Amino acid sequence: DVFKKKGHSARILSPEEADKLAKDRVLVSEFKQLKLEKEAQKNWDLFYKRNSTNFFKDRHWTTREFQELKACREFADQKLTILEAGCGVGNCLFPLLEEDLHIFAYACDFSPRAVEYVKNNALYSTERCKVFQCDLTKDDLLENIPADSVDVVTLIFVLSAIHPDKMHLVLKNIYKVLKPGKCVLFRDYGLYDHAMLRFKSGSKLGENFYVRQDGTRSYFFTEEFLSQLFKAEGYEQVVNEYVQRETVNRKEDLRVPRVFLQSKFQKP
Repeated sequence: DVFKKKGHSARILSPEEADKLAKDRVLVSEFKQLKLEKEAQKNWDLFYKRNSTNFFKDRHWTTREFQELKACREFADQKLTILEAGCGVGNCLFPLLEEDLHIFAYACDFSPRAVEYVKNNALYSTERCKVFQCDLTKDDLLENIPADSVDVVTLIFVLSAIHPDKMHLVLKNIYKVLKPGKCVLFRDYGLYDHAMLRFKSGSKLGENFYVRQDGTRSYFFTEEFLSQLFKAEGYEQVVNEYVQRETVNRKEDLRVPRVFLQSKFQKP
């Protein structure tokens, strides 16, 4: 990373980038959009079939980026209950369980295959975690997790894969299991991230919403949109800001602008 800056202003596009986005107006047909929605689970399942557990690197940055996990303890070895909503194959989950022995984790994913990978991981132990398949937009979390029992929910690169019209359902669902006074830690793609600028025309599903070649979808968040989404479900905003980085691809001598939203919302 060349530099990193945090703040409330979105990334400024170059004239070429602005031009490219302005020209990309054609939306994917309604028929195809409905098909993508219907096949969302299948497409993520195929993604994990193709990439098995190799696609994402283990995210050892989680505890570094989110000091909150330590901060939400009242005393050093206090047992914490966390929920990782959208755990994938466990790239966040397992480093966390290794680094912090006083955590019990609930973890769920949309993809049955991803859940199987987690259960087959050598580090998986039912004493330390409970993993289950779940569509956060319609399966009630209360079937697997007691109400008001979770200290921290992590929502990391998950909401962007869900249709914007259904995102509020995820937040409503999570709200029920979170203890009052506790937080959701959010990290996801921000507006004008490099990934958004790379989509070819014909990939656009709606404002800031795109489909990848493999049928998985990605939404790019503005700070305002995210804030309204959480507040409408009764959360209070603690932190909500863009993190801008520039990654260098040395082989091709490219500087790539990455934009994420890193946020924290509290249940009152």
